[in-house]
Amino acid sequence: MQIMKEFKAFAMRGNVIDMAVGVVIGGAFGKIVSSFVSDVIMPPIGLLMGRVNFSDLVITLQKAHGEVAAVTMNYGKFIQTLIDFIIVAFAIFMVVKGMNSLKKKEAAAPVPPPAPSKEETLLAEIRDILKQK
Repeated sequence: MQIMKEFKAFAMRGNVIDMAVGVVIGGAFGKIVSSFVSDVIMPPIGLLMGRVNFSDLVITLQKAHGEVAAVTMNYGKFIQTLIDFIIVAFAIFMVVKGMNSLKKKEAAAPVPPPAPSKEETLLAEIRDILKQK
């Protein structure tokens, strides 16, 4: 039972929930970027390169024979994945950069010290009176 209580306390902390939301949104963002790259970016690039479909770019290491499938190195899919990564990394960089600039603005604004309480003010007056005597 102690483990369940510890797990519940861990799972209900704000950081864990925020992280879980970030992972879900990140997964969806990754799918959007993958679709954007494979369906929007790569076709025009392939057209400019002479009607090349990047998904079909492979190096055949061993040809298929009988029931055995061919062994291929799919470098076209790797290029698409690399472009996916670059876009996601750039988007994350921009988000982190934006958050850092917001934190700098918050930190730059100096917070004035709180005014002394009535007790502190009275004690300071008493101290000053005693110093004069």
